[in-house]
Amino acid sequence: MESRLPQASTRLTLLIALALLINYVDRGNLATAVPLIQDALHLSNKQLGFLLSAFFYTYVIAMVPLAWVAERYGAQRVLGAGVAVWSVATLLTGFAGGFLSLLVLRLLLGLGESVSFPSSSKLVATAVEPARLGVANGLMAFGYLVGPAVGTIAGGLIMAHYGWRASFVLFGAISLLWLWPWSRVRVRPAQAVPSGDVTATPAASPTFGQILGQRGLWGTSIGLFASNYSFYFILSWLPDYLVKARGFSIQSMAVVAGGAYLINAIAALASGWATDRWVAAGRSASLAYKTTMVVNHVVSIAAMAGMAFLPLRGCIACLFLYEIVLGISSPGVYAISQIMAGPSASGRWVGVQNACGNLAGILAPSITGILIGPQSSFSSAFGLAALVNVLGVLGWAIVLPRVVPLGWAADTRE
Repeated sequence: MESRLPQASTRLTLLIALALLINYVDRGNLATAVPLIQDALHLSNKQLGFLLSAFFYTYVIAMVPLAWVAERYGAQRVLGAGVAVWSVATLLTGFAGGFLSLLVLRLLLGLGESVSFPSSSKLVATAVEPARLGVANGLMAFGYLVGPAVGTIAGGLIMAHYGWRASFVLFGAISLLWLWPWSRVRVRPAQAVPSGDVTATPAASPTFGQILGQRGLWGTSIGLFASNYSFYFILSWLPDYLVKARGFSIQSMAVVAGGAYLINAIAALASGWATDRWVAAGRSASLAYKTTMVVNHVVSIAAMAGMAFLPLRGCIACLFLYEIVLGISSPGVYAISQIMAGPSASGRWVGVQNACGNLAGILAPSITGILIGPQSSFSSAFGLAALVNVLGVLGWAIVLPRVVPLGWAADTRE
């Protein structure tokens, strides 16, 4: 069997991947602009840490209720509305005059982007055959992982020549253009093609209580929290670390950080394709996904330590190694949930999973801002990131059971 998507689901998946790319460009712009914004608006490291994490307050709080809205009223419409909101918030950030206005716009950005993954997972679980979820999630992961590369490289170059405000206005305006092709998409349910241990889930829709009672939900939630802590620590503070602690210019920082993010995205795309080939050959999807998750966290522990304490070349090598293993594990983050929850519950499952997992987005940037202090010393911040990865090993390897479709009961009462 070929790991290839039918034309209709390919168009849907590519547009979702593009939306997630835009998502991560828009949310990551502030981190790229930190060295310039801090001087222009006279912000302390503590204020910057709070601004970098403020996005996640509304992002996390709105995740579960908007996941329910997406399942109830249509994930396609909800995703389109979210893109419109976060695009406008990005554009207006270019006109922000200080800490308070930046804070309000980051909160609005988080509200708009909170619909992304629950809506995307609902749509993919509905329209993509279970045996092809690896390549679909690989494409999605490529989108949200290449987003930081695009945002860092393009944004850094724009900021170097035209200032940080121009970058926000330009990216916000471009983001709005995505709404036109999205309005022409039609979502059609896929015909399941059983392969390996990935088969279609029953059509019954579980109650929210049934979803919350699943051990697998809490395994994916713990694992995602641990993965996201390192991810958001790097995404939020890598530009500042390279410039202030390692002596990079804005341009060289953009090239190195953007290159690392690009490697991450390519690894995710290759991993999704390879996993589908593995499953198509009759092997265990559970083994493939759980193994890549655990390997990611074990390698990340060493990479965080290496980035903090090795000389410059070793630091950059550890950064690239971290991005590779993170990319390899990325398709499984949502494929596992889509396989286990099925089309009827994947939106709510991912809503809870992402709400828990993105608490790391609140904690990592703000804790890092406190730990590095006025001297911008990052050693303790890297040490904490390494330690949190131990939690990820426990979540994916021990709490998460075998990755197979769950047989939901036919009771649809809420």
